[in-house]
Amino acid sequence: MTPFDDTYDQPDPRAYFRALGPWEYQTPHHARGVFRRMLAARESPGGSGTVLDICCSYGINAALLNHHLTFDDLYAHYASAQATALSTAGLIEWDREFYAAHRRPDPVRVIGLDAAPHAVAYARAVGLLDEAFAENLETAPASPALCHAVRDARLITITGGASFLSPRTFQPLLDNIPGPAWVAAFVLRTGSYQPIADCLKTYGLVTEKTVDRTFPQRRFTSGQEQKYAIDAVSAAGEDPRGKETAGYFHTTLYLSRPATDAARTPLAALIQSP
Repeated sequence: MTPFDDTYDQPDPRAYFRALGPWEYQTPHHARGVFRRMLAARESPGGSGTVLDICCSYGINAALLNHHLTFDDLYAHYASAQATALSTAGLIEWDREFYAAHRRPDPVRVIGLDAAPHAVAYARAVGLLDEAFAENLETAPASPALCHAVRDARLITITGGASFLSPRTFQPLLDNIPGPAWVAAFVLRTGSYQPIADCLKTYGLVTEKTVDRTFPQRRFTSGQEQKYAIDAVSAAGEDPRGKETAGYFHTTLYLSRPATDAARTPLAALIQSP
């Protein structure tokens, strides 16, 4: 796969949108409505709780979840002449006003977790994240502050980076969440989610996956990348026809939750169009 590593930890998200825009990266667009329906399904007399966004990057999922904005709006915003002309400090000030002007009346509390310190610092500075943690749980223990912050999490979300995660990331988080949390992950079809699903099962969470629908992630950057994806998807026992063969990486949505919740609200109802 073509690496975009140099865009993930810049002082602001302009390079990220410039790099991924031409390849039509779109997973947060697909996740926006799905996550809102999941939160609605999770509502209780005490509220829907907190969202923990793993691999949160610049707070994009929080931006779409809590604001009257689309992913295309964000692409246009960060590619605009005004955004291009600003310093990072100036962009942060402008973004504070931009997001405040589009804030939904029913925002949910969002905690961000990512190994990229500049990205999470930006998301916190512009008000997208209520708390932000630059930690890599694959290589180091979770900090006491993170363990304390996640205690009210009821929905854990992932729209990118699942292929870099293992049970090492999820165990300390779920160990510190007293109530059952749903875990929703958009996962590239080129890899396996089974080790994580097996881990979540030990916490009483049953994992389902979308069977009849996948979600385009981005266009391939080369024929070599497409061949890799087709081969990997085929090796995983999935059918690449009409998906990876049509020129795009695709993701599958996995949702892990208690069996009683799965029986009450079918996964198909959560991915339907609004």
